[in-house]
Amino acid sequence: MRRSASRFLAERIVVIRPLVSVFLLAVVACELGAVARADENYRVSGRDSFSIGENGISSEVAYAGTQTLGVVRREHATRYVAHVTYVRRDGGASTKAVADYVSDVSATGAPIDAANHDPDYLTVLNQPFAAKLDPATLGDLRALRGSVPFEFPSPFSGASLHGYLRHVPSGMVGPRRSIGVTFEAAGAMRGALPDRPELLLRGTIAMHGTAFYDARTALMVSLETTVTISGNVSNRAGKDPVTITFERSLRAVR
Repeated sequence: MRRSASRFLAERIVVIRPLVSVFLLAVVACELGAVARADENYRVSGRDSFSIGENGISSEVAYAGTQTLGVVRREHATRYVAHVTYVRRDGGASTKAVADYVSDVSATGAPIDAANHDPDYLTVLNQPFAAKLDPATLGDLRALRGSVPFEFPSPFSGASLHGYLRHVPSGMVGPRRSIGVTFEAAGAMRGALPDRPELLLRGTIAMHGTAFYDARTALMVSLETTVTISGNVSNRAGKDPVTITFERSLRAVR
């Protein structure tokens, strides 16, 4: 596969968006303009952990719930609508919550996020991997041999992250034959924490994940992703080591 074609493949599979933060709870109002037919159902789970300082001050948030992904066909685009019902456990407290995300994909394959009400980054449309591949990309993934190098700007600092995309052995996800793909990327992390501008972090960010797509429908049927940020946070009192980890998991159910 030619290098230019390989880079194109990586761009069609890996979708780079601002990633989850334990500090950032930006909510955009979501209006569902059409009724979507449920095309896929998922179990979803996740974990966010944060530790800072030599004394190990830490916190952890866990998520568990169910999700539906619907598809609405339109004249010039396809609308994907994801809805999640879940429980958010923060320490000893449990809270029921819902999330929605709407994304339109044009006839040329360009995604446009129409609405985002997913503060905990649990919807299938709000992940580093595309929720569905077009037939050409699925075919290229089947034929992929070796690794595809690529780079993209960090969702936090804008610095370049370097990584690769690689085909993994196909297998069964439940009753469905699926095609797998994995990616890893890493780079420098330097800048303010998302909604704590007084805290400046210098360190590294590493991302890795694996997704499987239905060999017939090209919809995602399984996902595992992890983002780890580590380094030192500077403030007026000095410097403290910090580690932040975000994990998300989705699996289709029938």
